[in-house]
Amino acid sequence: MTPQQISVIQSNWASVVPIQDTAAGLFYQRLFALDPSVRPMFKGDMVSQGQKLMKALGFIVNSLTKLDELVPVAQDMARRHVGYGVKAEHYDTVGSALLWTLEQGLGPAFTDEAKEAWTTAYGTLAGVMKEAAYAPA
Repeated sequence: MTPQQISVIQSNWASVVPIQDTAAGLFYQRLFALDPSVRPMFKGDMVSQGQKLMKALGFIVNSLTKLDELVPVAQDMARRHVGYGVKAEHYDTVGSALLWTLEQGLGPAFTDEAKEAWTTAYGTLAGVMKEAAYAPA
């Protein structure tokens, strides 16, 4: 990721924070529409789940310049998610739902440059997480 891509993501995120409850709702609606089989993985209160999602995304966005701090947290998170039933292919669906949510929530501010930056960031992070969770020991 380039410093410019990080800047674009962090700027976009600043616009998401005020609408984070709506964004979380949109995200989960889209995720369940794309892959209804993941719905049973979410047993608790979805408002609380959405708050956890937004907190995690905020941490990630704010840690993009501190990968030495971000990577171990992401790896631990990935290993925990295996216990919830998350499979490697779910990462693609989550990425699609995230990009769609950003596009819906940010409107014209979600430019081609922003989409490319978010796609790069998510793809990199998802790769780190999948490797931690599913790579042979």
